[in-house]
Amino acid sequence: MSAGRVLSVQVGRPSDLRWRGRKVPSSIVKAGVDGRVALGVDNLDGDQQADLTVHGGPDKAVCCYPAEHLPLWASFLERAELPHGAFGENLTLAGMTEDMVYIGDTYTLGTATVQVSQPRGPCFKLAARWNARTLPAEMARGLKSGFYFRVVEPGDVGAGDALELVRRVSDVTVAEVMRVTYRDRHDPPALAAVAAVPELAEQWRAALATLVARNALPLRDPVGDD
Repeated sequence: MSAGRVLSVQVGRPSDLRWRGRKVPSSIVKAGVDGRVALGVDNLDGDQQADLTVHGGPDKAVCCYPAEHLPLWASFLERAELPHGAFGENLTLAGMTEDMVYIGDTYTLGTATVQVSQPRGPCFKLAARWNARTLPAEMARGLKSGFYFRVVEPGDVGAGDALELVRRVSDVTVAEVMRVTYRDRHDPPALAAVAAVPELAEQWRAALATLVARNALPLRDPVGDD
């Protein structure tokens, strides 16, 4: 069953991003790639994370963003439009919004196989990229921050590839993970249910378990990963 489609592929290398009078390394500014790109267990060929303590690794191999949200954020940023890759995503997707995609969903993508591992944790580098201090918070509240794939089988990908759903193993959407993490933390049963999904990235599960243990007392940006 076709779930969505890749509109574009982006990769980038670290460069300096200005934030509050200082320079921070970031790969959020990415360039589109023509043709097919090799996808390994940690990233796409030509892509490099700036800070491996919060970026990259198997659970964050591919950052995805739904193109459906771009007009909303263009309006928020008072711009006519936003380009694909606007939020540092590797894949700009059509037909796969956070409320349609479930943790653990496994898809064929080109010659690769990928699995939904976690939402994207919106962080200050999104604000720095667009000079909009409240953008990360708006993305979190709106449950529109994108998500990550882990790579089950390496292969190659390209713009135009369809994502074919192979297997669905949970009833927890990416949007639900965002909701209990950022918007409705005082819901211990829901927090516990989401944290119990084994396909959710370990870092995120640990953060939610901490919220449950603290009776959902607020934590500042527990899993922001930019």
